[in-house]
Amino acid sequence: MPLLRLALLLLLVIAALPARAQSPIYHCIAADGHPVFTDQPCANLQATPAPTSSAAAEAPSLRPPAVTCAADVDQLRGAVIDAFANADANRLAGLILWGGYGEHAVVADIRALAALMRRPLVGIDLPSDGNGSELVVSTVPEDGSEESGQTRFAIEPRAGCLWLRPE
Repeated sequence: MPLLRLALLLLLVIAALPARAQSPIYHCIAADGHPVFTDQPCANLQATPAPTSSAAAEAPSLRPPAVTCAADVDQLRGAVIDAFANADANRLAGLILWGGYGEHAVVADIRALAALMRRPLVGIDLPSDGNGSELVVSTVPEDGSEESGQTRFAIEPRAGCLWLRPE
């Protein structure tokens, strides 16, 4: 029996060794506000320790809330202007309601948006048809192109947001 107890005790000690050898994981907030998980203390990285779960409920958010959709036509227009200012086709694609599209159609439309982003923005109009159901993006036409330089999007309300649909 003493041999069995000794074997069990030795087995427990061996099982505890890997857990003891692991270094702790530190959750820090970097100077730019992004979370960092590391095996070094936060001070070594010139970072701040992240608040604990009880403190996190009381602490203000470290990042501004994400803008997920436009609540009105002015916000939608501003988001389109922002996308052009940053030449960000993905930002413009994020304003589009993609339901009912196949994968290849979406890829083709995103490529068309990328081409549109390469042209200088002239203006964004909301035709005065009274219902605000369309947004017209005017760009400088490409050299030698017979295009009008206008791209029309239908404005579609869905789930409390306004979305664009290519026409």
